[in-house]
Amino acid sequence: MDAKTIYNKLGNDFIKKDITDVDWATRMPNLSSYLFHTFKQNGGIGLMCDFTDEIEKIYTTVFLTDKVLSTLLSYNVSNAMLFSHHPTNWDLKNHNGNYAVEEKYIAEMKERNISIFILHHPLDNYGKYSTCKTLALELGIDIEKPAFLHYGAMCGIIGSIKCNNINDLSMRYSHVVGHKTSLYMYGSEDINGEKVAVCPGGGNMISVVDEMLENNVRILITGVTIVNEWSEATHHYEKEKNINLLGGTHYSSEKYASIEICKYFNGLGLQSEFIEDEPNLFDL
Repeated sequence: MDAKTIYNKLGNDFIKKDITDVDWATRMPNLSSYLFHTFKQNGGIGLMCDFTDEIEKIYTTVFLTDKVLSTLLSYNVSNAMLFSHHPTNWDLKNHNGNYAVEEKYIAEMKERNISIFILHHPLDNYGKYSTCKTLALELGIDIEKPAFLHYGAMCGIIGSIKCNNINDLSMRYSHVVGHKTSLYMYGSEDINGEKVAVCPGGGNMISVVDEMLENNVRILITGVTIVNEWSEATHHYEKEKNINLLGGTHYSSEKYASIEICKYFNGLGLQSEFIEDEPNLFDL
């Protein structure tokens, strides 16, 4: 399929005029010569690297990690597109979170004619393939409404779940993502009849907690929950307000969107495949 047709379709379906991003291009000066001009101009939304005219297959991921990129290149494919939620690698312990991909990977993708397309906040925005809705459905949450406006995107949901005990909910989260998760039990152990909020990735923010309190919600399911200099004030606030906090890592809390969107590409008549990555448990 013609690459521009796919880029335009993604833009029309997901990129809304009120949604902005965090100016990703300034965080990766080593890759400037590879970045598509609109990616530099619009904060890092949409086509990141325009390396092919024809797309025969699409691969999806959450981050552009070394593992994902080396896996993709090991397939020895060409005329393809890598669809990623983030345009960066992720390592909170050694790189304070997002950091630029090594140039060698991008250079080889250019040689192989593999483009890169990014939807960060546009994929967070509540909808069929969004990070918040896909995680909520995996957990068996009945969604009541979207919530948590951030950079013009509704990045979370408020809903309900049949679960009597916060430890049982934590175990369910671990079962769904397939690894240990975190529980900061600042609230009640008995949660029967309580609402829950889901805001994946970096959703542990005071602004999110404030909106939860406005809606009488005291359970937050997110990705990154580690206590550090950036989150210490939020944890203190959650203790004060009796908020139960559950974390599943940045990657695992957001991966269901990148899995689900394969159906979108399949619906366009394109083969698509999610490239599995590894969660960074330091996030917890």
